[in-house]
Amino acid sequence: MLAIIGGSGLTTLSNLDVSHREVVRTPYGEASGALVFGQICGRPAVFLPRHGYGHTIPPHMVNYRANLWALHHHQVSGIISVASVGSIRPDLQPGDIVLPDQIIDYTWGRKSTFFDGVGSPVTHIDFTEPYDAALARRIAEAAAALGIGVAVGAVYAATQGPRLESAAEINRLERDGADVVGMTGMPEAALARELGVPYAAINVVANHAAGRGSSANGIRFDSLEHVLQEAMGRVKAIIERVVGCEAACPPLGMSV
Repeated sequence: MLAIIGGSGLTTLSNLDVSHREVVRTPYGEASGALVFGQICGRPAVFLPRHGYGHTIPPHMVNYRANLWALHHHQVSGIISVASVGSIRPDLQPGDIVLPDQIIDYTWGRKSTFFDGVGSPVTHIDFTEPYDAALARRIAEAAAALGIGVAVGAVYAATQGPRLESAAEINRLERDGADVVGMTGMPEAALARELGVPYAAINVVANHAAGRGSSANGIRFDSLEHVLQEAMGRVKAIIERVVGCEAACPPLGMSV
């Protein structure tokens, strides 16, 4: 059973045939909302809105540990994370879909590991490749089969939020090698790795980052909703294809 974590622009999953909802009690507190179980194309799936069903939880306040623990508790086979981003790289335009392959973490103060309790052993995870290659490949193949263009490979900069970045900060991120910027990619990806759950991301470019392109003189929020709504329709189609084809795919984590 694949899990989908929805971000800004994807607070519900309309193509999920819902069977039931479940509030999961975790050792780390409450998740962002009830897990929504159902089927997509006859295959089981579960959905969780990262920011809550009313989009009321800001990025730095998301209980990432509870969210990931709750999904792992239900033995999901993989997690597809959906999030909106700002574009730093010139060729990435609003409405584009990006599959990142690397992360730079600029967040601070977030609960970022499951291994920090009293008496817990010091545990290091290999984070050389932060996204699961097999799951990312399935997403890319699903998009190609549907004729939906996606940009494969990008460096995601995770910033603290909830404010957007200054133009100077975006200049710094660009010098560091970042292609897109968002606020929720970490510690979510690292926590999934700690739990051994395959994790990949679908990023939707909502706007040019500060000081870039159409945002050179400031970001217009009134234009973001339409861009996200249209792009999320394509994202839902990709997810439907990935989930629906899961039975025909090798288990995640295996090379093909």
